[in-house]
Amino acid sequence: MSLHQPLGGRWRPQLDRPALVALVLGAAGVGYRFVLTLHTVPGANSDEATFGLAALHISEGREHPVFLYGQRYMGMLESYLAAPLVALAGPSWPVLRLPLLVLYGLFLWLIHRLTRRIGSPWFATLVVGLLALGSERVVRDQLTVVGGRPEVKVAVLVMLLVAVGLARGTIRHRWFAVGLFGLLAGVAVWSDWLILPYVGAATLTLLWAARRELLGWAGTLLVAGFAVGIAPIIRDNLLAPPGENSLSVFREIGARPEPAPPWSQRVSGAVLEGIPLATGLCPVSGCGRWQALFGLLYPVLLAAAAVVAVVAYRRAAGRAGRIAPVVHLALVVGAALTLVAYARSPLAAIDPLANVRYLSVLQLSLPAVLWPVWRAAVPAWRGSAGALRRLTGAVATAALAALAAAALVVTVLFAAVGTGATRTEERAARDLADAMRANGPREVYGHYWTCNRLIFNTREEVVCGVLDEGFTPGQNRYPPYWDRVAAADRPGYVVESGSSLERRLRRLLGDRADAALVVEVGGYRVYHPETPVRPWR
Repeated sequence: MSLHQPLGGRWRPQLDRPALVALVLGAAGVGYRFVLTLHTVPGANSDEATFGLAALHISEGREHPVFLYGQRYMGMLESYLAAPLVALAGPSWPVLRLPLLVLYGLFLWLIHRLTRRIGSPWFATLVVGLLALGSERVVRDQLTVVGGRPEVKVAVLVMLLVAVGLARGTIRHRWFAVGLFGLLAGVAVWSDWLILPYVGAATLTLLWAARRELLGWAGTLLVAGFAVGIAPIIRDNLLAPPGENSLSVFREIGARPEPAPPWSQRVSGAVLEGIPLATGLCPVSGCGRWQALFGLLYPVLLAAAAVVAVVAYRRAAGRAGRIAPVVHLALVVGAALTLVAYARSPLAAIDPLANVRYLSVLQLSLPAVLWPVWRAAVPAWRGSAGALRRLTGAVATAALAALAAAALVVTVLFAAVGTGATRTEERAARDLADAMRANGPREVYGHYWTCNRLIFNTREEVVCGVLDEGFTPGQNRYPPYWDRVAAADRPGYVVESGSSLERRLRRLLGDRADAALVVEVGGYRVYHPETPVRPWR
């Protein structure tokens, strides 16, 4: 752990060698993501733009949303975190993403502290090193403002550290710590319900670590803190129209009319593709056979971690000695429940590449998943171990090295050759915004993946109403934008060149189509007919 040495009668912290190496690796990971943030890599989209527009509205005092515009199950904490920066520097993608970069740095620091407390110093360094790497899929979940995952991981780590501190008696203000635990649990549930397995596991850990205290005022503070954290959900659902509360929305989402894919496809999508993608072993194009092997091994590693934790629990004595295996078990349970929930969803089979974001919280369980492998590897570095243990240790060491090498290769490939297309596409979106700010029109119709991104890029100087592929009103998350375009006497149309929406528009315009085309930039075409076409009316 970190040491302290006196200096002039005062104590200053000094990092030991494992902590120093972890600091260097963590700083490299933050620096790598900072460069990506400056270049808006991974690329932005209209979902992220909706959070950005909400941050703009919050900064100006116009709106105070609880959930993402147009739905009632994704908290807006990321928009509130970005709002002060947007007010100070104006809306832009790097400004919007900067709070998530800070959350990522905090995540590395917290998981290092937790891993040292439940594992060993050099193992904590390994965990930080692996998490400092990042494929396109991994950094997309860490840096893009699409709700939930970066902040809830930080919340869970703090909750587990509170449980460890209470069990070992290292926290002085115990009631305050319990209240903080409840507050973070409530905020995490508001921000993203996908974290519920980990919040539940962390809560059980707290109940084990401080069960007697929770029968008194500490328990009252726990409940009060949770109520404060989840208060936005409670208030919004009390005011929601019938059938539009969060539970009703979730039931509606889960009640799919089409038949669900077979279990084999869902498990395959979750395990063979989802796990390797979520852990940064695959490029965004997909996973090969050897990468899918880690997905197959992951449930085995979870089972091994559970067995190791149970054995350690039985051998230890007292709460202070047993809290480490209890936390290991909590991380195993959180990962297992998250994986099962994802495998039950049709999304795992329909499009695992796009939907693997729902497994990004598995990073929390890396210290538990790799702990049995680390313990098996250590004897290989000691001359006193027997031949069988040295052989087992050599195999485990090779496995850890292969894991790190694979993640490093995917990260280097992404950083070296995987960002070009994204940067070109971002440049095209900015060119479109510049052209429309300069020449108009200022009220336009477009596709979902064009509209809110265009509005954010133009700082609301141009507003856009969403049309679906059938040229009828689509998913307009913020109704005032649609209302403004609907009220315009002569709106324009922004479409991707050659898209089905453009073909539909040209058929509606007929002979006027060529004359209505006013600009073509970056793969987009802007039409501004003298007489608008609104077939839905």
